[in-house]
Amino acid sequence: MRIATWNINGIKARLELLLRWLEEEKPDIVGLQEIKSVDDGFPKAEIEALGYNVETHGQKSWNGVALLSKVPFDEVHRGLPGDAEDEQSRLIEGVFSVEGGVVRVCNIYLPNGNPVDTEKFPYKLRWMDRLNRFVEERLTLEEPFVLMGDFNLIPAPLDAHDPDAWWGDALYRPESLEKFRILRNMGMTDALRAITAEQAFTFWDFQAGAWRRNAGIRIDHLMLSPQAADRLDDVVIHKDVRGWDKPSDHVPVEGAFSF
Repeated sequence: MRIATWNINGIKARLELLLRWLEEEKPDIVGLQEIKSVDDGFPKAEIEALGYNVETHGQKSWNGVALLSKVPFDEVHRGLPGDAEDEQSRLIEGVFSVEGGVVRVCNIYLPNGNPVDTEKFPYKLRWMDRLNRFVEERLTLEEPFVLMGDFNLIPAPLDAHDPDAWWGDALYRPESLEKFRILRNMGMTDALRAITAEQAFTFWDFQAGAWRRNAGIRIDHLMLSPQAADRLDDVVIHKDVRGWDKPSDHVPVEGAFSF
C-alpha cells in the first residue's frame, strides 16, 4: 500500500497538477493539505473518476484537508479534539480495512505559527499539545497508524538548506521542537529517517529562486506508530513535481507499506 501526503496549496489552482500525478503514480491513499476550499466546492467528481473515494474537511479560502483513497473508508473523523472554539479545518482521519486488520491514516495541516510575536505562535503550540494527546490515545489502540501531513516543522539542521537562516522561525525554534520531540518519544517514527540519513527537502519557497538553488526545507512528514513502522518498505519524495508547470511549493511524500 502506497500512502502519500501533499500540501497542494489550493486545490482549484492545482487540480490539473494533482490529476496528472494521480494518473501517473496511482497511490492508494493521499492526504492533501491547504485545499483552500469548502467541502461543496471541492472537485470530487474529477478525482472520483480516477477511482478514488474522497472525504474532505474544508474551510473557505484557508486551510482545509482531504483524504483520497482507492480503499473504501470504514470510518472518517474530522477535526482535532480538545478545543471546541477552534474553527480551523486542519485534521481528517480515515480508517481502512486491509488484510489482517485495519490501517488508520490521519492527515494534518499543522499551524505555521508565524509571526512568533503574535497569537499565531501560541496557537501552534497549543495545537501541538492537543495533537500529542490525540496521538497518545491513538497509540493505545496498538494498530498501524500513519500520522502525515504538513507539520510546518523542521526537525533538525539536516532538514534545511541553511538552518542558521531558519533558526528562530516558528518552524524551527526550541518550543516547536520540544513538542515534536514529545511526539517522537511516544514511539512515533519519522518514516524518512527510518529509511535514510541523507538530506532531503519537501518545500521550496516561491521567492528568491529557492527551487533553482535547491534552498529547501523538510516540513512534510509521515510519522508512524510501531505497528506501521514495522511494515514500512520505502519512502519516496516526488521532487520532480516541484518543476512541473504551476506547481505547489510542496511536493508529495510517499510511504510504501506491506499492508
